[in-house]
Amino acid sequence: MPREYRTIQEVAGPLVLVQDVEGVTYDELGEIELANGEIRRCKVLEIDGSNALVQLFENSAGINLENSKVRFLGHSIELGVSEDMLGRVFDGMGSPIDGGVDIIPEKRMDINGLAMNPTARSYPEEFIQTGISAIDGLNTLVRGQKLPIFSGSGLPHSNLAAQIARQAKVLGHAENFAVVFAAMGITFEESNFFIEDFKRTGAMERTVLFVNLANDPAIERISTPRMALTAAEYLAFEKEMHVLVIMTDITNYADALREVSAARKEVPGRRGYPGYLYTDLATMYERAGRLEGHTGSITMIPILTMPEDDKTHPIPDLTGYITEGQIILSRELYRKNIAPPIDVLPSLSRLKDKGIGEGKTRADHANTMNQLFAAYARGKDAKELMVILGEAALTDIDKLYAKFADEFETRYVSQGYTTDRSIEETLDLGWELLRILPRTELKRIKKEFLDKYYPES
Repeated sequence: MPREYRTIQEVAGPLVLVQDVEGVTYDELGEIELANGEIRRCKVLEIDGSNALVQLFENSAGINLENSKVRFLGHSIELGVSEDMLGRVFDGMGSPIDGGVDIIPEKRMDINGLAMNPTARSYPEEFIQTGISAIDGLNTLVRGQKLPIFSGSGLPHSNLAAQIARQAKVLGHAENFAVVFAAMGITFEESNFFIEDFKRTGAMERTVLFVNLANDPAIERISTPRMALTAAEYLAFEKEMHVLVIMTDITNYADALREVSAARKEVPGRRGYPGYLYTDLATMYERAGRLEGHTGSITMIPILTMPEDDKTHPIPDLTGYITEGQIILSRELYRKNIAPPIDVLPSLSRLKDKGIGEGKTRADHANTMNQLFAAYARGKDAKELMVILGEAALTDIDKLYAKFADEFETRYVSQGYTTDRSIEETLDLGWELLRILPRTELKRIKKEFLDKYYPES
């Protein structure tokens, strides 16, 4: 039975202090009823003896200390889950915003789920095809992995996110695949772009969208990714689906966390973010993975914009520690009209070796991947040398490497946002580019693969 109090002592911005409460717990959900009967939702941020500090999801205008009453509901934020969620759009609190009917939930789940127990995890080792060569060929995504995309302000990470959501699939299985898309602090235009893109391409029917707009409350932004992960856990471990969770933009989430932390007058850490930012991000990221005894899985791609393109900023820095690699978008490649502008050399997928090879992609994958990395790195060095010393200073082989680097960027990395390449097409394109170089230069590839794909003339 909800407990009701008329003991509001103070209202400061989005925070409300309620005195003389009993049995109220941290993170509990509440409702504030105004004198005119209007209801506003809130959440318990802090309990100090019989005092409860609550944060409003809406604004505090019109709250009268004497005539308003607070009800505590006895549970934290919950999401009603059902398979009918697929193809629907929800706000950051789990209410439908697509004009459709309310979901009749199969069950209600607390959104503050637990991170996976490491001993209950299965090792990620199955290849996920995104259709994007720079990811599939060189920084392979594996089922159950957490692979963030590090972007910069103004770079086309939204297009890349929509492309991955549309194209991602587990190969060789007729298994159920779903996408849970959480958008935090985005503009209406961006929200519209994602919804229309998914509808236009037919990806919507296997997608659950949670959208929190930039003008929505900060406290709602903090619940949005947890809503998405709760829906993903239900689909993955109760309906045994393979779920890809895409979250954009983690930077907006962390800024909302900082805003709430400042309102609570907590001691700030690096760059004003709360000292528990690492722990908070880890409680979200570690909900992804594969569980023993379940065929379903959660693979996660968090997207974050690095302030001032700075990889050492706390958000990308801490994310890099928790996740298994990163895909980095480059402003330099973007200026060259390379789409998507993925900078493959500093990008990394720590689990790529586990998801490639015979029976997963193709036997020559690991060899060609290493050779492409090495050749592109040398080609970039040759191009830098050319800028400093002029083309005449380059040897004939250096000129071939410089040509390779250009071709690699324009043909392999750049493929636009509508091209869906199979892993065979990506690997064959890699061989095509490697043929720019003499066979004797391909020292990282076994002879059996050279004989098969680059026979001596």
